[in-house]
Amino acid sequence: MNISACSAILAGLALAAPARAAIVDAQPGGFMVEQDVAIAAPAAKVWEALAHVGAWWDPARSYSHQPKNMSIDMKPGGQWLETLPGGGVLHMTVVFVKPRETLRLEGALGPLHAFGVAGHLTWILKEKNGATQVTQTYDVGGHAPGGLDKAAGLVDGVLAAQAARLKRYVETGKPE
Repeated sequence: MNISACSAILAGLALAAPARAAIVDAQPGGFMVEQDVAIAAPAAKVWEALAHVGAWWDPARSYSHQPKNMSIDMKPGGQWLETLPGGGVLHMTVVFVKPRETLRLEGALGPLHAFGVAGHLTWILKEKNGATQVTQTYDVGGHAPGGLDKAAGLVDGVLAAQAARLKRYVETGKPE
């Protein structure tokens, strides 16, 4: 799969994105996107929601299309897994945990699995007056035919939509 095919897949995924994250940097060798979202809930509630990724992650942005098949084991070395009939997907591995403050995972999401890339997805939670500011950052580097900079905007849109779903899930109990 080349970067054009990845771009086409990600473009379709991004169409439903209600907001765009900021593209912090985009170069042929990598990119960084960031989304800030204010959630009207304490950090402990947001942290608990992160652990239940299948409750808020868009099932259309998964391989199984079944949220119940996704889980994150929130400890160093833990994994973000998705079960499939007779198999599964290791989306990312947990590399840093500071409960109710920082969660960092390492790996390539979605179509980026097909390339020689490494990525870090980080959520930083800062609680103030019972609300939580969440900063979600995805930093990807490596090789993809045609350059990773071409995928930055598409990944940005997909992750912005996921941040919005997390916010709605925490605040209302429903990600849609």
